[in-house]
Amino acid sequence: MGKYKICVYAICKNEEQFAQRWMQSMSEADQVMVLDTGSTDDTVALLRQNGAQVTVEEIVPWRFDTARNRSLELVPQDVDICVCTDLDEVFRPGWRERLERTWKTGMGQVSYRYTWSFEPDGSEGYVFWSEKIHARHGYRWTHPVHEVLEWTGAGKRPGIVPVEGIQLDHYPDPTKSRGQYLPLLELSVTEAPEDDRNMHYLGREYMYRGRWDDCIRTLKHHLNMPTATWADERAASMRYIARAYVNKQEGENALQWYLHAIVQAPHLREPYTDLAAFLYERQEWDGVLYFTGRALEIRERPRTYICEAAAWGSLPWDLRAMAFYHTGRLEEALESARQAARLSAKDERLAGNVRAIEKQLEDRKGR
Repeated sequence: MGKYKICVYAICKNEEQFAQRWMQSMSEADQVMVLDTGSTDDTVALLRQNGAQVTVEEIVPWRFDTARNRSLELVPQDVDICVCTDLDEVFRPGWRERLERTWKTGMGQVSYRYTWSFEPDGSEGYVFWSEKIHARHGYRWTHPVHEVLEWTGAGKRPGIVPVEGIQLDHYPDPTKSRGQYLPLLELSVTEAPEDDRNMHYLGREYMYRGRWDDCIRTLKHHLNMPTATWADERAASMRYIARAYVNKQEGENALQWYLHAIVQAPHLREPYTDLAAFLYERQEWDGVLYFTGRALEIRERPRTYICEAAAWGSLPWDLRAMAFYHTGRLEEALESARQAARLSAKDERLAGNVRAIEKQLEDRKGR
């Protein structure tokens, strides 16, 4: 028993493939409470065999906030710290000790490092800081999808304290459908039309679905909302608008929106990298070199979810290598190609680029 009583809580359905691994990862908690919303496989049995207390209850109509709040209701009232995770997530060992070292009575919420995706070579992909560890009282979940914790306690909402060293990794089932996300996002925007965050998410979802005009319309609306003041998210909306215009083959509109995104958030790598990739397709090599150079000047990875794996991986170096190569600067091309290959060690194309440039340089010296 530690300094505080800690309870992990979760929702699940048909996740037998993850159950034992998840329970092992969550075993540092005092209790594990799970709301199963209708599994037809062995999820419930496996969870119970491994020590979880499981309640089976369908949520109709389905909403993530309703399910999360119902699972939170299962957490005993005397718990100090609630840890909300999903069954396809895994804490690295030692998370409880780090949490207790930081937590103090009266705190409300903490944040921790979260790897949402991994690259094919096993390196980290999309990384940000999550905030799903919270005090037992004063919180509830809101929004049908992309649900967030809402403060319901008395007085001012407590601040969110970062906990260094806690790492949660996400290993999702790639066969799982995202089909429910769009209608739930549309419902969320209908319920709370003033919520700029979900307007942004809705526009992004339209982009994922290839609904370019809906994406552009929705994200322009997001940018016009008086509460949409966070520069990072505004820049993301601008980049997604640009991507939609690219797919509509309206290159000049895309270019303008990429430039808007850079002006909006010059402290982020993503706008520079997106524009460099766009200019690469147009074979505008000097532009590729300029904007990859600006991207690579930014060395501190932000802790927000507006942080895409491509901008922090091999892509800027790869684009830069190709631009140097096409402008005849083989030494600079080789240096950038090696950096790209180092960051994606299992990518044979990048390794092949290094070998090809090295051979050309050797041939040049041999003449």
